[in-house]
Amino acid sequence: MAQLVARTGRHLQRYNGGCRLVAGCIPFKYRNALENGKSTYEKVVEVLMISSTSGPGLVFPKGGWENDETVEQAAVREAIEEAGVRGELMHFLGYYCFSKSKNLQDELCPGGVCKAAMFVLLVDEELQSWPEQSTRQRSWLTIPEATECCRHPWMRNALEEGFSKWHANEIIISKPKEEENNIISI
Repeated sequence: MAQLVARTGRHLQRYNGGCRLVAGCIPFKYRNALENGKSTYEKVVEVLMISSTSGPGLVFPKGGWENDETVEQAAVREAIEEAGVRGELMHFLGYYCFSKSKNLQDELCPGGVCKAAMFVLLVDEELQSWPEQSTRQRSWLTIPEATECCRHPWMRNALEEGFSKWHANEIIISKPKEEENNIISI
């Protein structure tokens, strides 16, 4: 297998209206857990967060959207580079604007403002080796745990208002299908 290498630099970076365009995702998986000590299991949703390279707290994988890729490809690439996971993009959560620190401002983004396109990623593979593993730690957390640990308010908003609402709606939509499959004819 070829070694994965993270992209660096800003020479292919996309900008629009003075904003740096970035792409990211909220990676998630289901974990089976015993329900109240009974012999039945319930699916628990866990989201993957990674350590920030610029300070305390945890973040979701995200980074620059480059000229030679779609926004979806950029989100998937960032999940691989920063968090070492692959999966299926399930849903576009929306755009979230935030300001970067002054040292990340440049001539194309003088105010340091970024616009992040955020997606939901259902994880189907955790890589043993990934480009940023020496600078990032992975943490699988429940949604309440992730809310507490989230470094940036805009990411917390993407989790609470975007991911959680999307996931609750997905459960409502999928329940009739699951119940249909459990019907026993005599």
